[in-house]
Amino acid sequence: MLRIPGEFCTDLCDANLKMTRRDLLRVGGSSILGLSLGSLFQLGARASDAGIKGGPGWGRAKSVIMVYLQGGPSHLDLWDPKENVSDKIKSPFSSIPTKIPGVHFTEILPQLAKVNDKFTMIRSMSYTPNGLFNHTAAIYQIMTGYTTDKVSPSGQLEPPSPKDFPNFGSNVIRIKPVTEPMLPFVMLPRPLQESNVVGKGGTAGFLGKAFDPYYLYPDGDDMDMSKMDTVRTDDLKLPPEVFAMRLQRRAHLRDTLNKAMPEIEKAVENYNLDEYYQRALNLIVSGRARKAFDLAQEPDVMRDRYGRNTFGQSCLLARRLVEAGTRVVEVVWPKVANSDNHSWDVHVGLAQRMKNQSGPMLDQGLSALFEDLDQRGMLSETLVVAIGEFGRSPEKGLSTSGNSNSPDGRDHWPYCYTAVMGGAGIKRGYVHGKSDKTGSSPLEEPVHPMEVLATLYHAFGIDPETIVYNHLNQPRELVKAKAVSKLFA
Repeated sequence: MLRIPGEFCTDLCDANLKMTRRDLLRVGGSSILGLSLGSLFQLGARASDAGIKGGPGWGRAKSVIMVYLQGGPSHLDLWDPKENVSDKIKSPFSSIPTKIPGVHFTEILPQLAKVNDKFTMIRSMSYTPNGLFNHTAAIYQIMTGYTTDKVSPSGQLEPPSPKDFPNFGSNVIRIKPVTEPMLPFVMLPRPLQESNVVGKGGTAGFLGKAFDPYYLYPDGDDMDMSKMDTVRTDDLKLPPEVFAMRLQRRAHLRDTLNKAMPEIEKAVENYNLDEYYQRALNLIVSGRARKAFDLAQEPDVMRDRYGRNTFGQSCLLARRLVEAGTRVVEVVWPKVANSDNHSWDVHVGLAQRMKNQSGPMLDQGLSALFEDLDQRGMLSETLVVAIGEFGRSPEKGLSTSGNSNSPDGRDHWPYCYTAVMGGAGIKRGYVHGKSDKTGSSPLEEPVHPMEVLATLYHAFGIDPETIVYNHLNQPRELVKAKAVSKLFA
């Protein structure tokens, strides 16, 4: 029987206590060896015991790379081309065979077609949206596992708030803290964004800023393909004058306070302040993070393999960060959701934009990531997820979201699209689910975005229904969904 899954849950997020642009752009960048970074680790130590659940794939992941294709890529023109359909539906690109017999991609993914035996394709992603088919609401859902009724007349959500539900990465690093002197969660190379709504779904929300990602947003606009060469991590190193005199003065001040106020020392003795201070110091002094961010240490042939563009170099950096001990890396597609050029929001100019801009970047960068992780033996413990907020309408030129579309453009379509998952026990060379003849609806085994998050948590050995408490001290599950066990080997 055909089933299109609807919402698993809804909740309200107030727009009060808004976060500033400055707050959003950087979790670091504060007094390096003051209490700010130490407090981040102190608060980050408040991890809950998720309990043991078991089952296929349970606890296989040590890290995750989320390749977030914000904008909504067209499944019909990438992963799930259709034959024997009308010209209004048929892709302008020809289909090509892949490593899996009987499975075809379009011609703009030739390199991914050679490595799709390393990952699973979910061709039955589907959900019924809450309100309008807008990007921000859908982004918030896949990033947090929750929907919200705070939708404006234009369809856009309120700006980020400390009362928001946490990004999945914040939940992961809270429950599974890193064990190396390394940044636990990094988001790059730009914020999640639709129009002027920046960063919605990309913060730790009610968990507190201690669990925010480290935001690595290099200077330069979205058309600057060399911006990753200008990555700066000044907040991860000590200024020359600090290590000698100022560091000694700060240490002396701490000793003085401890001796002068024993009652304070006794009051906080259970909070391991020295441990958190030491962890902050270790992160800075070890240089581990700074070295991971240095793409110049990679051979030219490897940088060329990933693609000398923002997306390709971001994927390469994601591998380097995971290799150095980062738990969660979120690579956001380097173009604002509702925009032109290499954005996936192809209301107009689909054929030219996907073939000459977005398609080649995705093909080269994502195929290199899977191949590189596999060759290094890292894919067995690194979960890779590539997903957008929805697909595109099967019929070209049709308006489904109130937007105007050119005859070759496709509008938003949450009812059926494709996602990719690989590594950490996920089956290799597997196609889960099936779309109908026109790519409009799932014919078999529909998967909701919230089930993708539940599967991600499961891979880390985290019960998706683990309870967290929001800003009102109300109990909430990480996500109200079950892991899709068939995705695991």
